[in-house]
Amino acid sequence: MGVVRNEHERVVEAPAEVVGALLDRLSAEDDPVFPVPAWAPMTFDRPLGVGATGGHGPIRYSVTAHEPGRRVRFAFTPPDDGFHELTVEPRGEGRCLVRHVLEMRQSGVDRLLWPTAVRPVHDTMLEELFDNIERAAAGGCARPVRWSPRLRLLNRLWWPRPVPVAVPEGARLLRASVDQPGYRDAYRMDLRAGLPRDPAAWTGVLRDAFPVLAREGGELLMDVNTAGLTARASILVDEQHVTLSTAVRADTLRARLYWAAVRPVHPFMARMMLRRVHRRLALAAPSAGERAAGTDHSTVSAPSHFVSG
Repeated sequence: MGVVRNEHERVVEAPAEVVGALLDRLSAEDDPVFPVPAWAPMTFDRPLGVGATGGHGPIRYSVTAHEPGRRVRFAFTPPDDGFHELTVEPRGEGRCLVRHVLEMRQSGVDRLLWPTAVRPVHDTMLEELFDNIERAAAGGCARPVRWSPRLRLLNRLWWPRPVPVAVPEGARLLRASVDQPGYRDAYRMDLRAGLPRDPAAWTGVLRDAFPVLAREGGELLMDVNTAGLTARASILVDEQHVTLSTAVRADTLRARLYWAAVRPVHPFMARMMLRRVHRRLALAAPSAGERAAGTDHSTVSAPSHFVSG
């Protein structure tokens, strides 16, 4: 069994109390520093403080120490053994040092996964977190982290997949659009901070190939009739999720034959398209630091993590 210690630090041209206040908002709805939506958000079962449990993505941990404005430590959930922590130290007037330390024991396959997959993601996320601190506290980041081709691949492979659910009650346009459908399905993904709340932004799910029939609140209804099928698709965006739902009725022999051929692959295609657009919008979204700083994104270039180094 080996011990891994990983450290990141950066001098930020902002007072320690300003940066410390940003770190105290970790996992909050308006979290200004964790690199969301490009990565899974940090979430806990309660506000940041000792005893809070949660994590980000598959990484689970709990808060074991919290000195507001100065330090927060997280202990990994067993069977993982170790901790990671963030600290802020003054470095003279108007500047401070932000440090992140990770220490954990590894054995078995973890000793292979750490250098090949986990560490590249961890290192990038930490540097993006520091970038966001600079954007939010100092007004900009001169040298943002850049993604390598391997990091892009890992991000794509680890991107979450849509979950099958019942057609939401909120999809009222879809429910009213097809009488006695012979088939209905729905797939849902979490709506991370920074992702668009306008359902029109998600029409790329269907490659903008089908006309929009109606819109009501957070739901947008599209006509996806083809080969004689009566078919509608709905994109519903609420406070927590984006859901792609479909209703289909085959009234003619031609439509039934076509649907018999298409139905086996429809769930795969629907999930693939929703996942693809979810990731594309997340990578094009402004960073947490830019959102916190109130940057006018209509005049800025694409986020730095779109650039391969």
